[in-house]
Amino acid sequence: MEISFELSELVALTSPIEIRGDVDGPITGITSLLEATNRDLSFLGNAKYRSEVESSRAAVIFVPEDYKDAPASGQCLLVVKQPSAALALVCARVEQALWPRPKPGIHTSAVVDPEAKIDPSATIGPLCIIEAGVTVGASSHLQGGVFVGAGASIGEDCWLASSSHVASRCKLENRVRLHAGVVVGSDGFGYAFLDGKHEKVPQVGSVVIESDVEIGANSTLDRARFSRTVIGECTKIDNLVQVSHNVIVGKHCILCSQVGIAGSTILEDYVVLGGQVGVAGHITVAKGTMAAGRAGITAATEPGITVSGMPAMPYHLERRLVVLQRRLPELFKQVKSMSEDLEGLKKASAS
Repeated sequence: MEISFELSELVALTSPIEIRGDVDGPITGITSLLEATNRDLSFLGNAKYRSEVESSRAAVIFVPEDYKDAPASGQCLLVVKQPSAALALVCARVEQALWPRPKPGIHTSAVVDPEAKIDPSATIGPLCIIEAGVTVGASSHLQGGVFVGAGASIGEDCWLASSSHVASRCKLENRVRLHAGVVVGSDGFGYAFLDGKHEKVPQVGSVVIESDVEIGANSTLDRARFSRTVIGECTKIDNLVQVSHNVIVGKHCILCSQVGIAGSTILEDYVVLGGQVGVAGHITVAKGTMAAGRAGITAATEPGITVSGMPAMPYHLERRLVVLQRRLPELFKQVKSMSEDLEGLKKASAS
């Protein structure tokens, strides 16, 4: 990563609460505490790495307010509220340099229907296909090979990576980011068993993705059987996530990799689902619910609860049951021994 920041630039960018120490020369790299050299920037984003700060050779380290130690010689500690967020500000500046916004316009190889409305400040990359009735808002950027179906709507300042697919009549509001291979508006998985075979149920609804949503690579969001599938404002979806038809995902949710949500389920605001969590259909996952990785949520939850296991249950209860489960072989042996002793006592008393 080729970067160059003076200490004064980092201070101006992140507005630290306190500056401890000083460095000479530019910062030319960003890396972990242990791998850092005397020209690198690093950060303490997790308390379990606290001991690594003292031995780190990093020139500049973002540390939280509760970190009280002094820097090493030739090192600077920038005290900030959230070190990870401070680093994100720096990385955003790097991102702008590495991948500058392309010039507005439509590539000559793109296929754009005459009835589509493309804002003059938008960018349509090579080999994109834009069907009739599509609208693309100001400053949005569609990379090469993006497909947007008839009547779909792309808001302002959206970013659609190559090979992403927005099917007909689906809507993206403003500042939505779709990574490579995302499919918005594929048919919901709906069939009726009639006369000995599975007959397809038409899926005639749409998908609405509200503002400031980001969706990871190869995730899929099915269109509703009727009405809408909705992803709420500021929700972040990881790679390889499946959201089924008529699901409503609230605002500020986090869905980690390989989450699967069955049809017509509601996730209220601020729900966090760990990797490989499965959620049954036609239930409500209450506001603030957090589910540990690989949990199976089969029934409605209480607000603010943390669950784990399959079927999902309160986290501390499930952890206790796991401990007890490991002791089952020992308990069976004890029960068998007690049963044999009891049988012996019965025979002795009978004689």
